[in-house]
Amino acid sequence: MRIKRTLTIGFIFTIWTSVLFITYLYHPGQSNDDSGKLNNKMVILEQGISEEFAKNDVMIKDAQKLLETKKITKDMLMREDIRNVKIPILVFACNRVTVTRCLDSLIRFRPDPDRFPIIVSQDCNHDETKQAIENYGSQVSLIQQPDQSDIQVPPKEKKFRGYFKISRHYGWALNQMFFNFNFSTVIIVEDDLEVAPDFFEYFLGAYPVLLADETLWCVSAWNDNGKEDLVNMQRPDLLYRTDFFPGLGWMLTKNVWSELYTKWPRAYWDDWIRDPSQRKGRSCIRPEISRTRTFGKTGVSNGMFFEKHLKYIKLNEEPVPFTKMDLSYLLKDNYDNEFVKKVYQSPVINYEDLKADKVDYEDPYRIVYRSREEYKRITKKLGLMDDFKSGVPRTAYKGIVTFHYKGRMVHLAPNVNWKGYDVTWS
Repeated sequence: MRIKRTLTIGFIFTIWTSVLFITYLYHPGQSNDDSGKLNNKMVILEQGISEEFAKNDVMIKDAQKLLETKKITKDMLMREDIRNVKIPILVFACNRVTVTRCLDSLIRFRPDPDRFPIIVSQDCNHDETKQAIENYGSQVSLIQQPDQSDIQVPPKEKKFRGYFKISRHYGWALNQMFFNFNFSTVIIVEDDLEVAPDFFEYFLGAYPVLLADETLWCVSAWNDNGKEDLVNMQRPDLLYRTDFFPGLGWMLTKNVWSELYTKWPRAYWDDWIRDPSQRKGRSCIRPEISRTRTFGKTGVSNGMFFEKHLKYIKLNEEPVPFTKMDLSYLLKDNYDNEFVKKVYQSPVINYEDLKADKVDYEDPYRIVYRSREEYKRITKKLGLMDDFKSGVPRTAYKGIVTFHYKGRMVHLAPNVNWKGYDVTWS
């Protein structure tokens, strides 16, 4: 209704300004002196009308763009090839026989083996892990990374050799999925993740949105701040846009991989993909409550963050019918017009009052940060992840980090005049 009203007002204004222009131009009975003054008035009036026409044209185009965006999403949801798309699950494995825990959860909740084939890509040539995977028979397919040669690593990075091997493995396996097997979309899972009951429903519901919006480049199952006391357990249906690449169970399209594979890094692929030159201003979709949970305390990162943070991430238990929901609110134009506007209309509080429960009006609330140091101080007090990658805080969208505290929605947000991410904050 609001869009139709905007178009109607724009049309009426166009007619009104046209009539006004003609009335001034052809008003009879003017003298020569008056004619000169009239010409000056006409120049001013014409300039004003031109400006108003330009504003009106922008308003109409914005409304039309919004209508087209909604139409694209609706059409895509109804298309048969979208509803019946085949999306494989690519599981990265190496030398952990506990990959069975990951595979068990995937198989348990998989709604259709034909639509969601599970392909395990193994590196490391670890026989016990290979045997554990082969025990699943036809329920999964196994491919093995053939290049087991030693990797030349700079002397200062020898202790990080594992990150070089992981990056090589990712590049090879994704090339297989997209260019050898010719899949159009892949969901990527690592061998230390188990999935939620609605893991497949979540990705299938978000899939049309990912295709419809060029400003999105991934869908992730992970909320970096997804501890039970920082999420709304009553709203497992909530989804957000984020400028931070979350990983840990994520969906990638062939179009994006075709852009990335030619410059794929030798190591630290996840930090590399968060760099502005790769992200190019694009965002991901992420959930309020995570659809994956990691049990990988040991690995190349030596348990970094696990004991302090990762093991407390809540895995969703209440299935949500995402494929039956209208997720068009996640499209950039819709999201920026609604979510971001609401953030800056919310009342400002300080984190001391939030912690002390001294707020007596309805959420959501907004806590403002103005510097890197202030952001880190607030997040540490509230139990949020406090680090940055390429200047982007975890879960942030336009600098806004949304979480729940004591059941209340809170937006940790920069000033209204925010100028964008600062890579020096990392």
